[in-house]
Amino acid sequence: MSFGENLRKVRKQRGITQEELAEILGVSRQAISKWESDNGYPETEKLIVISKALNISIDYLLNDISVMEEKEQSEEKSVVYAPTGKIAITTYDNKNVVFCQSVKTSPILWPGKDEPKYVLNGIDKVTFWGEHTIILGWYATLEDIEKEVVEITKAIQNGAGAYELKYNANVEDRTFGSPKLKKE
Repeated sequence: MSFGENLRKVRKQRGITQEELAEILGVSRQAISKWESDNGYPETEKLIVISKALNISIDYLLNDISVMEEKEQSEEKSVVYAPTGKIAITTYDNKNVVFCQSVKTSPILWPGKDEPKYVLNGIDKVTFWGEHTIILGWYATLEDIEKEVVEITKAIQNGAGAYELKYNANVEDRTFGSPKLKKE
């Protein structure tokens, strides 16, 4: 896939319109449309901002996504399914409750020094286009996210209808890009 196709795909996956991305980058919507049509490319500085805003690597934008997805799928990821339907999980910011049919852990690609290293995603539905994921929590260490998955698994096995995160990192939300770990 080309840069334009990759940009369009990831932008849509993140639920960001061309107008919203244009506002983030300080460019026109037509510039975004031009890039997504492979009729031009953003400046290097804009690539960095796009990468942060969409929380993906520049490699992912510039390379063939199918090759990157194969690599991702070959990496071991923890997935827990709720066999009885769904389990309600409160998000890290206590603003939402997500009815998850499964949860999936994933490392953050190239996190900054003060950024979480792992993310826990809740899958609330699967459509023709794939899994619909929602960020449940951010984690500073592999040990913390592994403990969380064990606890969620126990809750599912015990027939719990709801679960509240216990090991997620305290983070400061940023408008765009990965959150920053709060200093304790």
